[in-house]
Amino acid sequence: MVERVPMTQEAYNKKMEEVEQLENVTMPQIAEDIALARAEGDLKENAEYHAQREKQGMLQAKINEIKSRLSRAQIVDPSQIPTDIIAFGAQVTVLDTDMDDEEVITLVGDGDEDYDSGKYLITSPIGRGLLGKKVGEIADIDVPKGTLQFKVLKIEYPHL
Repeated sequence: MVERVPMTQEAYNKKMEEVEQLENVTMPQIAEDIALARAEGDLKENAEYHAQREKQGMLQAKINEIKSRLSRAQIVDPSQIPTDIIAFGAQVTVLDTDMDDEEVITLVGDGDEDYDSGKYLITSPIGRGLLGKKVGEIADIDVPKGTLQFKVLKIEYPHL
């Protein structure tokens, strides 16, 4: 089964623009750099040529990954989400029961994540662990370092 990638229309558009930039500006520039490096002589000992070819391969892999995510995109309209449970777009205040510390987590789709500012992918372990919870419920979340336990204190939807 293909795993859907939830994202807003805005994030989808941003990723589409990124692909267009990479394909129509960056990739042709690398192709030009490869042609210049090739003109410098023997390809066996031409480090610049090999570096540009590697750069081209990595860029193509990035383009393919973004296109894959876009092909699996599920556009979510935040205004259609129930507000009494944790779902896409929720800004959740939780209490980390182990650390006795409050944290604000916003569940976002692909392209909007920023872990330093508390924006977690809805498909991340923390995002999946919080989905469907209500105020007062406990979420036990398995992460690589062990299990986190969050008590849901508040659910908000700032976009509404």
